[in-house]
Amino acid sequence: MKQERLTTRQDWDEYLNKVELPAEIKKEGKNLFLNEILNVFDRYLSRNEKLSILEIGGAPGQYLVYMARNFGYKIHALDYSAYGCERTKKNFELLGLDGAVYQRDLFSDLSDLPRFDIVYSLGFMEHFEDLEKVIEKHLELLKPGGILLIGTPNFLGVNRMMFKRLAPEILAKHNLASMDVNNWLKFENKFRLRPVFKGYVGGFEPGIYWFENKTFINKVMYYFIMRFKLVITDVFKFLRKYNSRYWSGYAIGIYEKAAGE
Repeated sequence: MKQERLTTRQDWDEYLNKVELPAEIKKEGKNLFLNEILNVFDRYLSRNEKLSILEIGGAPGQYLVYMARNFGYKIHALDYSAYGCERTKKNFELLGLDGAVYQRDLFSDLSDLPRFDIVYSLGFMEHFEDLEKVIEKHLELLKPGGILLIGTPNFLGVNRMMFKRLAPEILAKHNLASMDVNNWLKFENKFRLRPVFKGYVGGFEPGIYWFENKTFINKVMYYFIMRFKLVITDVFKFLRKYNSRYWSGYAIGIYEKAAGE
């Protein structure tokens, strides 16, 4: 099954090579943006040591560590990068966690893999042109009545303007239409998904910006944006609760798959 990708295997291997192990996501006082994302998980997922969870595009498994330690889930990762899978296994080993890792292309035949109680991806679906096909393959690995969780950085609105100036090549590797939660209605209706939560979170967060086009003007602009972020969204923390497609840093959807599907 062919699917048009906006990134390459080399892109991900280069990214993973920069990630220091062990890698673990957890709530921290200084990372208010990440905390808002994790708060959604804490609010809508329940602790149950009998449940299995699969992360698609999961290397190096840092979010799965959070899922194991905070919810007790049996963790599984699927990634098409051999290097990514090696790093994920090493990460689990360093952290003393028992997790399964599958080196597979999501768009290949997955009929031999188990089905899971929860399937999720974070920062994955926006790298493909056909969003409905991506969701369909997620659901193929999800048990009837299971939970689908998807997340994507939001490059719309003011974030798009900044990316066009600071990192236009990075922006081109993302399907911006997938970041508009209004477009998610198409796959929700097609696959009969019941929304549990859907929306933007984290408030304004320049930390999502890639900074590649480092001209003098861009450096000055980036400095003042980061100062604005520090004063507005970190000092006045309550502003993190105000969200919109025009400025928020992240979009999340949590769905229940129909029991008969």
